[in-house]
This record gives sequence, structure tokens and C-alpha cells, in this order.
Amino acid sequence: MRNSPILIVHGEPNSIFSEILFKSYKKKIPEKLSRPILMIGSIDLLKSQMNILKYSIKLKSINLKNLKNLKLNKKIINIIDVKYSYKKAFDKVSDNSNIYISKCFAIAIKLLKKKTAFALINGPISKKYFLKKKYLGITEYLAKKTISNSKPTMLIYNPSFSVCPITTHLPLKKVSKNLTKGKIINDIKNINNFYKIKHKIKPKFAILGLNPHCESIDKVSEEEKIIKPAIKYLKKKRIFIKGPFSADTFFSKKNLIDFDVCVGMYHDQVLTPMKTIFNFDAINLTLGLPFLRVSPDHGINESMTGNNKSNPQSLISSIKFFKKIK
Repeated sequence: MRNSPILIVHGEPNSIFSEILFKSYKKKIPEKLSRPILMIGSIDLLKSQMNILKYSIKLKSINLKNLKNLKLNKKIINIIDVKYSYKKAFDKVSDNSNIYISKCFAIAIKLLKKKTAFALINGPISKKYFLKKKYLGITEYLAKKTISNSKPTMLIYNPSFSVCPITTHLPLKKVSKNLTKGKIINDIKNINNFYKIKHKIKPKFAILGLNPHCESIDKVSEEEKIIKPAIKYLKKKRIFIKGPFSADTFFSKKNLIDFDVCVGMYHDQVLTPMKTIFNFDAINLTLGLPFLRVSPDHGINESMTGNNKSNPQSLISSIKFFKKIK
């Protein structure tokens, strides 16, 4: 539906997310979208956190049954209330919030499957407590919950340059064993389709090697066995791709101009330079799901929770992203 809302799932209640959400509304960011925003979370908790952080934004409870017939006000926080028992408005992160987070996601996924909602933004979540080693990240969690046949892709996105890690939250010792030609092809195809459909451009890809300087003391390296064959296949599919490049010298100003996307072999290989270059002005996209999922590119930041000193830029970028997405 043209006016179906963008959902925001609260995520970990004991995090900086409510603060950066309030700051986004204070800056009137949601008002600039063509679609309204609908939050899923606890009204009581948000009121308590708003009181501590000294913000004044109207909260309106939305009845799930009447959602199709409602015109949502973009100037207030429209929220589907999910009950959550708590002692402190901001507490230590634990597994006490797991049921709450699961309920929020369940409501969101139900609305997205029914096409009652357009897309999903979720607040940061503790992988340690919520995922409990069952999933590598929220990317994989959502893929399982949506029963999606396609394999999801993580894209850390900025309008001028983006990066993708082929393996996500894996220990380094497991990276090589989990690299495959098929995974590289899947992720690059997902990203290529995203740019073609949503941005009407044919993106230019750079792909990094795994080993320092793309060299290995082994007889057959990952570059020769996996990465180069994937590049060869993708070129035949008329995808613009070059590499493999050595990761230590790739992130120069010239390459940031010449390419749209850099694909790396593991998480920190591309996320470290990306966060250094763009700071908070980047967002985390999950591609390959039946819907578009976006989240701020940072964690729960427990040490800053309740201090009212967090930078809201990544959430603002997450919301602004939908200005160009129809």
C-alpha cells in the first residue's frame, strides 16, 4: 500500500535507542517522509524514559485491528503497545527483555508479511543476551523468522559509498571455512538488484582479497580458489566488478570515488574503515528478505544509556533513507 507505515521495533529497552529516537522526533525527521512511522514497543517504558531524558513528545496508542483505516500523525510517536515489566526505566542489559523483543519482532513480521507495513527499522539489540549464539546476527534471525528462501546480505550503506562483509559476525578462525563462491555471488547479486531497483543505477563493485596483499603461503589461496572464480562468473553476468584488491591500500579517496560498493571477506575488514570514514552517517541494510530492513549502524552502547549524550545521526540517516525509497 502506498501509505503503509515504516515500522520501528524498539529493540533492547536498556539502550540508547529511545534517546536517539526522541532526538530524531525533536528534529522533526519523521515529518519529512511521505510514509508515516509506526513504532512497536512499550508505551509505559517510553514515557518513563522520556521523563528521565526530559523530552516532551506525544505518544498515541494504535489499535492493531484498525491499522488499515487509520491516518497516522507524523508529528507524534504512534505506537503499538507491547507490555513490558521493568523496575527501572534504564537498567543493566540482561535476558529479561528477550520475550519483549521477540513479541515486538513477531508483530512487525506479521504486519510485513500481510503487506500492511512497508519496511522495518529496528533499534540495537544485544547479540549476547538475545541471540544467545543461535544466530550470527539480526540479519540471520530475521531470515529465519520470515522463512525466506533467499540468503540475506548485510550492506553498510551511505549514499556515496557502501561496504558488504561476506561473512558477518564470525570469529576470524572460521572465516576461511565459511567463504564460498556461491556466497560471494549471492551477496553481490542482492546488492546489484538493490541499486538497480531502488537507485536506478548499475553499481561499480570492488572486491577485496582475504590474505594480506592477496598472497598466501598455501599452495592454493582463497583468492585463487574462491574469489577470482566468483569475479569471473559475475563479469559474465555483466556486473561491473574489479579485484581482488589488497585491503590495506584499498580505502583511498580515489577508490571511494571510483566505486560504489566494496565487498570484503569478513566483518572488520570493511566495517572498520567504513566507520572511520563516515562515523555515524551510515546505516545497516538487510537485503534479500521479503521486505527492506534498516537499522542504525551501532550497538546498544550500554555505557551511554540514560545520559542523553548519544549521537542520533545513524538513526536519522535510517529514517531519511526512506525519503528516496517508494
